[in-house]
Amino acid sequence: MRTLGFLLAMQADGATAAAPALGGGLIDLIKKSFSSPVSGFVLGLLVLFSIVSWGIILYKLWVFNRIQSQSSRFLEIFRRSSKFSEVQAVCQSLNDSPLVGIFLAGHAELNLQLRQPAAAANSATSPSAPAIRPTLKSLAGVDRALMRASNVEANKLEKHITFLATTAAVTPFIGLFGTVLGIIAAFQGIGAQGSTSLDVVAPGIADALIATAAGLAAAIPAVYFYNLLTQRVKALASEMDDFSLEFLNIVERNFT
Repeated sequence: MRTLGFLLAMQADGATAAAPALGGGLIDLIKKSFSSPVSGFVLGLLVLFSIVSWGIILYKLWVFNRIQSQSSRFLEIFRRSSKFSEVQAVCQSLNDSPLVGIFLAGHAELNLQLRQPAAAANSATSPSAPAIRPTLKSLAGVDRALMRASNVEANKLEKHITFLATTAAVTPFIGLFGTVLGIIAAFQGIGAQGSTSLDVVAPGIADALIATAAGLAAAIPAVYFYNLLTQRVKALASEMDDFSLEFLNIVERNFT
């Protein structure tokens, strides 16, 4: 009985001594992964993708909130004003709104078409003749100017968002690549030590799985915010189309 008790005590001491090797915290596992050249490169690449993605996410959310605020203000002024010149006066202070770019493009094309017939008519008539009401030469030309401006503004809105899609697609595979390399190294360690006990297998497998976890941690926010930001771009594009139609209706009523 005394011998059996001694053996049980030795087994308990061995299990206690092995516990730190198996039960290291997540921070310790990450530090150990960075100490390996291959795992450190994979984790560093995933951290870089994640940092850039979060930078784009935070910047785009700030930009879109600013755009929404300025677009609401611009539409209020546009619908309240009786002259395009009054709207043009506030464009400089609301230039983050894509509606401002569309308005300026349409207004420039409108002025260009109205100025040419008016100059020709004034040179052909006497100074005492009554002023001729300016008429629009081509409504389709104004429509094309608005469409070009809408495409330019849409490209500005979509800038950098595609990087989130790239992050969402690539980082899980980078993490899987790191995990495969880690598992290969773990099995090499098992072969070198000639033991398949849990004490030998578990640390290497846990170290290898850190790369997969890091890949998913980079990909999941990128997928979510890519869908969110893409939806906001679509909403703003629809708002730009509505504004273009509203601008064309005003031009058609007053200058044709």
